Amino acid sequence: MSPIIPTGGPRRRRDGGFWRKTWAMLVKEFIQLRRDRVSFVMIIMIPLMQLLLFGYAINTTPRNLPTAVLLQERSDVGRSILAALNNTGYFKVTALPSTEEELDRLLASGKILFGVEIPANFERSLRRGERPAMLVVADATDPVASSSALGTLNRVVQTALAHDHAIPDAGGPAFEIRTHARYNPAGKTELNIVPGLVGTILTMTMLIFTALSVTREIERGTMESLLAMPITPIEIMLGKIFPYVVVGFVQASMIICIGIFLFNVPVLGSLLVLAALSTLFIAANLSIGYTFSTVAQNQLQAMQMSLMFFLPNILLSGFMFPFAGMPVWAQWIGEMLPLTHYLRIVRSIMLKGASVSDLHYDAAALAGLMLVAMTIAVTRFRRTLD
Repeated sequence: MSPIIPTGGPRRRRDGGFWRKTWAMLVKEFIQLRRDRVSFVMIIMIPLMQLLLFGYAINTTPRNLPTAVLLQERSDVGRSILAALNNTGYFKVTALPSTEEELDRLLASGKILFGVEIPANFERSLRRGERPAMLVVADATDPVASSSALGTLNRVVQTALAHDHAIPDAGGPAFEIRTHARYNPAGKTELNIVPGLVGTILTMTMLIFTALSVTREIERGTMESLLAMPITPIEIMLGKIFPYVVVGFVQASMIICIGIFLFNVPVLGSLLVLAALSTLFIAANLSIGYTFSTVAQNQLQAMQMSLMFFLPNILLSGFMFPFAGMPVWAQWIGEMLPLTHYLRIVRSIMLKGASVSDLHYDAAALAGLMLVAMTIAVTRFRRTLD
């Protein structure tokens, strides 16, 4: 006859060990999290970065927007208007072109967002009470940046001349302000968003694709076979990057075609120039993603690094918020991000019909960022091999 085992004993022992085992598992996870320094840094840095960027760098009512003033006459009225523009806080006069052609080039290249033209004999017409016209040209590819500034322009300039007793008081505005919103006269947001999505989507996908490339080889155990082959680090990197250049080019072509046929986004510039500079942008992002893959120890860390880099790209590049309205330190950070330069390129080519000469600065910046990322990636990968 088999012995009778009390039913309560083992169950109580199992229940008594439940909390002990759960506590042991909890301690183990904290120890593992402490050892995973990349994940620990992400836990601290991501909310801190979001708080600082949204609190200090992001401004939905941009100020100090770059403006050029074309003075076709040197007069006291012209100098008063120039001073009034600088004192508003919305405008910052950064150029004084001498011809209309020079003003157009500054606007097409994206160096200014506004152009103010004071015609010849403007002061004489004012003093005669003839109510002359002053022309204001705005780069409307970013409707948010242009609309708020244009709304205050008329009031500010009229106030600047209110104390000039030589101007007759006609009971109304002393002169007329004619505004011309170029490149997006209707202020359609899709003309600003769709070209920007080309760069945003490419940044996200290209970073993730290549950031996982080396770590995937390590986790699958195929890195040993790769290292046994007679191949150099630069050859490995180029072999991994080139297929994704084709993938990125297909993605960019698909987004642009959808923008043209569904959202009526124009392409006023050269498609060949757009394709060449898009390839440069794709290569720059792939190089940065490859650098992340040589630093990360696993695919999770590579993904976290990609998201950490993607966050400032989307916030400080001018995609979501006007770039010119951010503080200077945020603009300096934005200048070091590939997406900032590509957004200027794609919007200028599609909406303004800009040429390579108009975009030489942003093209050179992309090439420089790509070379720096490639150098770091090859150096890091060579240390991995050693």
